[in-house]
Amino acid sequence: MAVESPTPDAVAPLSATDFASAVTAITSAFGDPTRRDIFLWLRERDTGVTAADVAAQFDLHSNVARHHLDKLTGGGYVEVSTARLPGGGAGRPSKRYTATASGTPIEFPVRHDDLLVSLLGRALALLPADQASAMAEEVGIEYGRTLASTMGPSDQAQRSFRSSLHAVADALSAHGFAAHAEKQGEELRIVAQHCPFGDTAIEHPVICAVDRGLVKGMLSSLYGETRPATETTVALGSETCVTVVTSS
Repeated sequence: MAVESPTPDAVAPLSATDFASAVTAITSAFGDPTRRDIFLWLRERDTGVTAADVAAQFDLHSNVARHHLDKLTGGGYVEVSTARLPGGGAGRPSKRYTATASGTPIEFPVRHDDLLVSLLGRALALLPADQASAMAEEVGIEYGRTLASTMGPSDQAQRSFRSSLHAVADALSAHGFAAHAEKQGEELRIVAQHCPFGDTAIEHPVICAVDRGLVKGMLSSLYGETRPATETTVALGSETCVTVVTSS
């Protein structure tokens, strides 16, 4: 009797613990926008850079530059060496930081099931628009709360609205949304540059309510009650999905 071998390309399901660990690691390494810019700049320099190079490029104090580089090093995204470059002169060699070949956050195995997403879109299309939107948002809220619970214990009283928003943006990025938090005027917003729901969201824009629910659900656990509102979506032709968030 022939034994069926497993498919080589099969990928094991991503557990909540694995996802939480990945979110924590990515948040620690890339939770700061300056640190993300440093990493992208560093990847373009094959010979590496010193902390002084980073400080000069980004107008930072040398201690701050070293802090960012240490965070990237701790996450495995940067390697440190002390080899002196030719012509570097006498004296103690400076530490040089080089981006690792495997150290890229986009390698985090974010997955979604296209068939189920398509089925969700068609099922929601059978409902009246207001009911479909409410249901999609509620699904997002429930999952957002579950996701927040995997991000470690938090004290709402000590977490600011803005830091909570950044934590949510990082979690969304780890989930495939390529999101970041920003302030525009008096508004705090989460901007997502990628939609993991793909063409299904374009065909059934009501799915965008899931995004809004995710934000609301995570913030309710990390900070407290908030009022997220969808401003723009890729599904309706915008370049990015923007969720404006106000605290209650």
